[in-house]
Amino acid sequence: MKAVYSELHRSHDPQFYLVRGVVKRTTEQPERADRLLVGLKAGSHELVAPINFGQGPRARVHSPEYLRFLEEAWDAWAALGDSGSEMIPNMHPVRNAGTYPTHIVGRLGWHTTDTSAPIGPGTWAGACAATDIATTAAQLVMDGEDAVYALCRPPGHHAYRDIASGFCFMNNSAIAAAHLRLTHERVAILDVDVHHGNGTQGIFYDRGDVLTVSIHADPTYYYPFVWGYAHERGEGAGLGANLNIPLPLKTGDDGYMAVLGDAAKTIRAFAPGALVVALGLDASEHDPLAGLTVTTPGFKRIGADIARLGLPTVFVQEGGYLSDILGQNLTAVLAGFEEAR
Repeated sequence: MKAVYSELHRSHDPQFYLVRGVVKRTTEQPERADRLLVGLKAGSHELVAPINFGQGPRARVHSPEYLRFLEEAWDAWAALGDSGSEMIPNMHPVRNAGTYPTHIVGRLGWHTTDTSAPIGPGTWAGACAATDIATTAAQLVMDGEDAVYALCRPPGHHAYRDIASGFCFMNNSAIAAAHLRLTHERVAILDVDVHHGNGTQGIFYDRGDVLTVSIHADPTYYYPFVWGYAHERGEGAGLGANLNIPLPLKTGDDGYMAVLGDAAKTIRAFAPGALVVALGLDASEHDPLAGLTVTTPGFKRIGADIARLGLPTVFVQEGGYLSDILGQNLTAVLAGFEEAR
């Protein structure tokens, strides 16, 4: 399996992370990609450079105002003259009957749901590289590859059409799915990150052409807290095209595999032409965010079950944070897929 990667992710190096009132170094660090690269090397995966697709794929998913904000944000922030080293919002306006702000501080609040997506001088470049990586992987699959892995950083599945949150700025998985839609009537997204893919759900919630399925730790007790419940099924044309499977905290391999089987039935019934896997590795028993307890052999089983769907597949890297076995878990899930194929 080919893997798409760019060193440009290093331009995004956030520092700020607010956890229960305590400021810490974020877990979304450039070192994540280094550890994932070790996993790719162990699996003998060929690295491919991304194609620069420009704004087109991003504009299929994100609003013009939001893309303009992300592109201009750092320069406008720096021009304030008394601003900090990262853009951290101090307001999150309720949008009901609100007026879109013109001041950069107002726009920062408007386009974020939380403080965990700090913007620095290289964030736009890194996030654009991630969207190109996801789009390149999708294009390779459209051109005939059976499956391709996209090492995207920063991740994307918490990003809405016009909102950043949870380490995410642009929704790489949604962008890959929208690109696949150029040749496939229906596309499915299977999100196996420990967190609910709330941004992806929001982007496709009223659409019937993209099925969104998310298996994640129960949001009653876990981020993002207000999205990801089983009763969220879509609306309008998208009613029934969204499936959330929340799991009790600390669920392990067998519990996970049981619901993955249910997710597979839903995907088969939808009959998509291609599949995007939002590949969070933070369901690991050793992940610092400690939501679920999937083992390395468990990740191999996950990869094998995904392979049995028999669909052209784009793996888009989402979460998965610093642990000694992060790379091993990536090797395992891709090996499981390849061996079962």
